Amino acid sequence: MNIALLANPTAGKGRRAGLLPAVQERLRADGADVVMLGGGSAAEARERAHRAVADGCDALVAMGGDGTVHLGLQAVAGTGVPFGIVPAGTGNDFAVRLGLPASPVAAAGVAADALRDGRSRAVDLARVSGADGTAAWFGAVLAAGFDAFVNERANRMRWPKGAQRYNRAIVEELLALRPRRYRMSLDGAVTEFDSVLVAVGNTESYGGGFRIAPGADPSDGLLDVVVAEPLGRLTLMRLRPRVLKGTHVLDRRVSTHRARTVELAGAGITAYADGERICPLPVTITCVPGALTLLA
Repeated sequence: MNIALLANPTAGKGRRAGLLPAVQERLRADGADVVMLGGGSAAEARERAHRAVADGCDALVAMGGDGTVHLGLQAVAGTGVPFGIVPAGTGNDFAVRLGLPASPVAAAGVAADALRDGRSRAVDLARVSGADGTAAWFGAVLAAGFDAFVNERANRMRWPKGAQRYNRAIVEELLALRPRRYRMSLDGAVTEFDSVLVAVGNTESYGGGFRIAPGADPSDGLLDVVVAEPLGRLTLMRLRPRVLKGTHVLDRRVSTHRARTVELAGAGITAYADGERICPLPVTITCVPGALTLLA
């Protein structure tokens, strides 16, 4: 067996980089040849992952956080090439919601054993098409409201570093908070509304355990859409802790929907999925049943 290993040693602030040799050893345990896919940038890593799949690797395994997994998904989605996930980031939302072990070495063992035994699980993915020509896949959640604005602002900042930059971006976006006008189509049924938060989930959570779309099931062929009415700063921040438990959807100001295809438009809004910048709205998001062949 030929396994291509896409690893990001800086994921999770590098806390699990020292486990890379043990992960490689576990993947090789049954005689597999493990090829490391390096890359000085996300673009290079993505290119090498695509090349490994095109060259006929037997499996692609991603070791890192949701961003590394997101890169791997772009290469394997819809191809039938088995995909393994070794969670080594901070949040690991996609891996958690798929029920994979939290231990990187244990997760590598799950992938290796599944490949040896010819065992896999079909998992839905979401495909995003942007009006600007962007095409991408995601496994967890697409954000197109407050949380997307926070990500966009944080990515523009040069100071401070780390988590403090994100916290500063939250404060600044709260000060700038205002409802945005959206146009949304759910399987052809069109509505227009003002909102401060719109999220589309293939699985439940993002941001390290925030269950924004509780009940989202990556095997039901549907996307879960969560929309919050225009909310004030204090109300939004009071609602935010409830997202950790998924109880925010019980609030009368939050509505939920399910659809196979979601079209979303809004001026000046950039979509983020799996924590990665995708493209400005408008976008079309489609659930593709079984697009991922997961080693599990």
